[in-house]
Amino acid sequence: MSKIGIFFGSDTGNMEDAINLLAENLGNDNVDIFDVSEDVADKLKDYDKFIFASSTWGDGELQADWEEFIEELKDVDFSGKIVAIVGMGDQDSYTDTFCDSMKLIYDEVKDAKVVGATSTDGYDFEESQSVIDGKFIGLALDEDNQDDLTSQRIEKWANQIKGDFGI
Repeated sequence: MSKIGIFFGSDTGNMEDAINLLAENLGNDNVDIFDVSEDVADKLKDYDKFIFASSTWGDGELQADWEEFIEELKDVDFSGKIVAIVGMGDQDSYTDTFCDSMKLIYDEVKDAKVVGATSTDGYDFEESQSVIDGKFIGLALDEDNQDDLTSQRIEKWANQIKGDFGI
């Protein structure tokens, strides 16, 4: 079994905490974790299975470290690879761009088999580019307004994607 490369960015530490919890739920031996603020672009070639994670800032922008790192994804042929995406946002303050970062990543990796779509039930937002065919294209988290649901959402999502990743 090949490992999953998890690539994340985090300004406040919330996404890092979420990714560490996700890694525990997937089994730490099954994943390698990389902070995109470090020089990790060369690691992309070592994986066929990925989880990309970014919070959404401002009016739908990627987390700051992702703004540079996303350019590295343009050089990767994602056909035949498996990708899942985690987004974090604030559905109260940014109700019309909630978790838009997932769509920005999705646009670069859509040649892959993208797994892990989740229901929008239980969220309260007006609009998100990351909703396709009525579902989020990945796991949407809101540490500002629903931090009490993060652990259960991560556990449920990890169980959902394990089969896709061969765990």
